[in-house]
Amino acid sequence: MTISGLQKTTLIDYPEKIACTVFTHGCNFRCPFCHNPELVTKPPKEDEVISEEEFFKFLKNRRYLLEGVVVTGGEPCVNKEIVDFAKKIKEKGFNVKIDTNGSFPKIIQKLLEEKAVDYIAMDIKSTLEEYEATTGGFNEIQKILESIELIKNSNVDYEFRTTVVKGMHTEEIMENMGRFLKGVKSFSLQNFKYSKSISSKFSKDNEFSKKELEKFGKIFKKYVENVNIKNIG
Repeated sequence: MTISGLQKTTLIDYPEKIACTVFTHGCNFRCPFCHNPELVTKPPKEDEVISEEEFFKFLKNRRYLLEGVVVTGGEPCVNKEIVDFAKKIKEKGFNVKIDTNGSFPKIIQKLLEEKAVDYIAMDIKSTLEEYEATTGGFNEIQKILESIELIKNSNVDYEFRTTVVKGMHTEEIMENMGRFLKGVKSFSLQNFKYSKSISSKFSKDNEFSKKELEKFGKIFKKYVENVNIKNIG
């Protein structure tokens, strides 16, 4: 398992739990607004890689301070070792949250079957028609739909979420997304936040205002019971 980063404490990445966040390397998407492109396009530097041995030593020392571990990326499920890695974390007594783009339903199914995950956050990039453009080429929509159903019908906590980017997401797109996500338990809208690490095509002009985000939220509330808005200001 290639670990390219570790945030030792987070109070926001795992709902209602004190956690740490593990950043894995690699992703099969090329979203033009990605906020962690260094985990996607560049090979990890040898001195930046954290070994599993080092990570589990860290967990042992934080056993009475942390409740959970967030595994994010990149895309964690591109790593074949993800299921065993999550199981090892569970065996140490920690809850596990996986952040995923949902393009590996077989891995998600195995994580659920092996009881290796307690919380799944799946990114929904756009409408099914716009997925290829939003992800930089991914067009295997059936895999996305399969993952949605697996997560929605599982017995673990979950949320679906969308990072909204002005110029790529509109009220019409929100309406269409709401329709195909109808009935999910929880959905979050995350405002795009400009960062120097993101493609030069994007800027602060691609951030939505509070009023615009709240309008998107009202659209989704017609279809989803719990709607949260993040990065609002």
